[in-house]
Amino acid sequence: MEGAMVEVEAATGGGLPRTVLVGLPDAALYEARDRCRAAVGASGLRWPEHLLTINLTPASLPKAGSHFDLAIAAAALGSEEVVDTAVMSSAVLLGELGLDGRVRAVRGVLPALLAARAAGFTRAVVPASQYREASLVSGLTIWPVAELVDLVNVLAGRPARPAPCADEEDPPETGPGRFVADLDEVIGQQEARFALEVAAAGRHHLLLRGAPGCGKSMIAARLPSILPELVEQEALEVTALYSLAGTNPAGDLINWPPLAEPHHSISMAAMIGGGARIPRPGAVSLAHRGVLFLDEAPEFPPRVLDSLRGPLESGWVSIGRALAQIRYPARFQLVMALNPCPCGMADDPSGRCRCTPQTVMRYAARLSGPVLDRVDVHQRMRPLTSAALMGAQLMPRAESSAAVAARVAEARARARHRLAGTPWLVNSDVSGSYLRRRLPPPEQAGLLEDALASGRLSARGVDKVLRIAWTLADLAGTDRVGDTQLRAAMALRRGELA
Repeated sequence: MEGAMVEVEAATGGGLPRTVLVGLPDAALYEARDRCRAAVGASGLRWPEHLLTINLTPASLPKAGSHFDLAIAAAALGSEEVVDTAVMSSAVLLGELGLDGRVRAVRGVLPALLAARAAGFTRAVVPASQYREASLVSGLTIWPVAELVDLVNVLAGRPARPAPCADEEDPPETGPGRFVADLDEVIGQQEARFALEVAAAGRHHLLLRGAPGCGKSMIAARLPSILPELVEQEALEVTALYSLAGTNPAGDLINWPPLAEPHHSISMAAMIGGGARIPRPGAVSLAHRGVLFLDEAPEFPPRVLDSLRGPLESGWVSIGRALAQIRYPARFQLVMALNPCPCGMADDPSGRCRCTPQTVMRYAARLSGPVLDRVDVHQRMRPLTSAALMGAQLMPRAESSAAVAARVAEARARARHRLAGTPWLVNSDVSGSYLRRRLPPPEQAGLLEDALASGRLSARGVDKVLRIAWTLADLAGTDRVGDTQLRAAMALRRGELA
């Protein structure tokens, strides 16, 4: 996410004709010598016919990836005075070369160009297929190239290839930040809908528990549809992460909160991020500024679930490797859905559950206490009745996502106004000390003291109840937490809202 500038130098000298690449390149980067030499030859240009030394500086920084190809080829051609080295010295070059001279797309163009702009560069050469993504960075002159010959023309001062034109009238309808599901499709479940609205307004983590088929996944998947649109800086952060992961091929700006839905067979490396040398962003980072939905949460490996503790608190994930320490943002909103037992019928009053008490206890124990304690809102969902399903056609449609999103946006605006001058924008991020010392205390603070003394709430739970109560106050349009908001917050925290 924070790129480092690498200067590519080329020097020619006596000795046998060969190409030497130095500066701590990895195996894939070391192969760039052969790719670039073949691309230069296929483009009708001449590769240096004597000893060519290419240095990647700073030499102490490990380098990996194929995005250095364009710079290496340009440096080699510059040593032969085919291109103007003065133009090269003030530009950033990114792109992989094919053996036929074509310029191919690479991962991480957006964060690389953001780093280049911060370093003072004003011009950049990128693959033509990634011009849309590169143009998201303002303040840079972008030169798109489709072939190595285009690069030579640009660096020689000749006109660049015309930039690809994006079709503004027909934007893509799918992608990481676009959703079509609407809350008005949900039948019944008013308590769960309210819990979802509270979670969206305060960016609280949410747990939905209920029998199979009651609508847990359906409701959770609609959370992004009621979340506010990302501001420009947040959208650039999210798009940069998807660029690093290589999962945004269109290069569009992701301006809606993303939704990550990993399968319960996911590994820890895929959840947190990982890789042999340069770890890629994991699911927690691809859900940054959005929603991480874990369906059938007890089926996830316990080690994977416990690895979420740190990101849930800090909003960052750090991955250590022998040659690098990578830090990715991971400020996501966690939503978990689970059945009460393996068969899912433990909460059914009809007694259809055939699981033994020990089986139910073992199933519930798959979610550790520390993870559950970090989830703000707990909601138990009831099975839908046949009367509700059959009567859905006769009843008016439920409230739409647009109507709920308007209330969520208003509640978040009240929170931003109250938290002006602090580093926080939503209630879930406010520190416990600020809640207790700087904000007006609730009218019935004794309720929290009793719950803490009896063990019904932990110290972390008290702070989470206060945060939820302030979100309820924002939704109600009040400037103080009253008895109603505090009792409702405690019910939402303990899964007793009915």
